[in-house]
Amino acid sequence: MKKIFIHGSGHKGNSWNETVKCMQEKENILYPDLSSILNKKEASYQNLYSSFVDYCNNIDGKVDLCGISLGGILALNYALDFPNKVNSLVLIGTPHKVPKIMFSIQNVVFRFLPKSIFENMAFNKKDTFILGNTMKKLDFSNRVQYIKCPTLIICGEKDSANIKSAYYLSENIKDSKLEVIKNTGHIVNEENPKELARILNEYYKGVQKICEE
Repeated sequence: MKKIFIHGSGHKGNSWNETVKCMQEKENILYPDLSSILNKKEASYQNLYSSFVDYCNNIDGKVDLCGISLGGILALNYALDFPNKVNSLVLIGTPHKVPKIMFSIQNVVFRFLPKSIFENMAFNKKDTFILGNTMKKLDFSNRVQYIKCPTLIICGEKDSANIKSAYYLSENIKDSKLEVIKNTGHIVNEENPKELARILNEYYKGVQKICEE
């Protein structure tokens, strides 16, 4: 079964490299660049999600989804829309509701950054603005209770922007588990990849046992 690791808006697929090195069954892990999935379309959330749906649906059988930040939002959205396709779900530093004020402040900051800063991010400066502006109304608050697959919520202890959401998700997704990683911020897969891999390896072993029962 394929595992799809989905990066956030500030990074690319290679942000998973150090985590994947420590993972079991590496050959079954996919961690694509979201920009390549988008395939030169305008980077609106609607286009990105539609492209992500196509990407997942083109994989035979069920998938294990693991996303951080924007990647977690895409994974959550897909798990709600295609419950029979998702074997398990991992949400890392993922907001259940996009914070409008924070996104507005972020856009103001981004406006003054040079284009070169965006070279190591998921999208260029123009597309980053488009994506942010089309995500402001995203709110899964009234839908997360419909998630039925095994779900793990992960958040860095120092990720102040998403820690409340982590507890909200764990309280509202039935039988979900919550892991708060100490001395770690938002970018868990880069800040603490070995600990993240340890948690994921243990979690996937449990998911496999459930599937075999």
